[in-house]
Order: sequence, then C-alpha cells, then structure tokens
Amino acid sequence: MAHSVCPWWLGYLLVSPLRRLAQNPAALLAPYLSQGMTVLEPGPGMGFFTLEMARRVGASGRVVVVDIQSKMLDGLRRRARKAGVLDRIDARVVSKDGMALGDLAGKVDFALAFAMVHELPDQARFFAETAAALRPGAKLLLAEPAGHVTPEGFAATLAQAAKAGLRVEPGPAIWRSLSAVLVKV
Repeated sequence: MAHSVCPWWLGYLLVSPLRRLAQNPAALLAPYLSQGMTVLEPGPGMGFFTLEMARRVGASGRVVVVDIQSKMLDGLRRRARKAGVLDRIDARVVSKDGMALGDLAGKVDFALAFAMVHELPDQARFFAETAAALRPGAKLLLAEPAGHVTPEGFAATLAQAAKAGLRVEPGPAIWRSLSAVLVKV
C-alpha cells in the first residue's frame, strides 16, 4: 500500500459543495456529536467535516485538527473564520512521526479519521496515539476510500485498531467508502 499524502491543492476540490450530495457532513456526524464535546480530526484537509463538527459542539466545545501540511490548515482556518467557528477550532501542524496529543490524553469524546489512515506509514502508531487521546467509551469514526483501500487492506487496518484497544463495530454506509466505528474500551 502506497503512503503518499494528498497534495494540499487537492484540498480545494475536497471541500466542494457538490460533495455534500454524496457525503453530507451534517447527516454523517449527527449521531456522534453534541454540545460541549472535545473532538479530534487528524488529516482534516481544508475542513469539509471540521466546520460541521465545530457547529455541533457549540461554543463550549472544541475541535482539535492535526495535519502535516500547513497549507491545508491555512485553508481550513480561512473557511472557519468565514463560517464564524474559528474560535472553536485548535489547528495544529504536526510531524509525520506523530500527532503530539499528550495534552489530550483521555479527554477526546469523538474522533473522525476520514480517508487518511491509508496515507500513514505507521497505522499502529496512529491508532495508539488516537486511543490514548480518547476517553473510555469514546468513538472513532473511520472511513477509507474504497477506490484506494481494498477490503483486505481495511481488515488489516481494523486489526491495527483492535491492537490499540479499540473495539470494532459496524460503521454507517458512506458513499464509496469502507467504514467502521471504533470504541475505546
């Protein structure tokens, strides 16, 4: 499996309003989010899901986004400022070697990993770091693009998540995606 990162300029296409026709952030995220939650989104791109998460967690909530590409986060910040939710978003540039989430240990209520885990060279490390940030019972919604990830590859990803202490549950049907809900045990 290749470990190339989505180029920053593709982020503009990924936030297209047309994408909402097939992958509506409000409908997808509604079952998982409520006011006051702390949310983690690794690899947010330019914020296709981030802005909806910031709206749903409200003024008392927080959305922490981490990415290795500062240009993606710059685009996300611009969009969040326009949407009036920038004050709820903590955008962090991280290294490809780790997410540096020590300050979030056991504090995250929900995490979203959408179409990004297949880009990682060390999935085991990703799941270990994410699991450490999640509080017990918290959920991680994982979705990988069916065009890039085979069912066998997704099964291997889920095995890495299970090794990190995340219980695998069926995920929602997401257009052109393989998905699962992972629960911190």
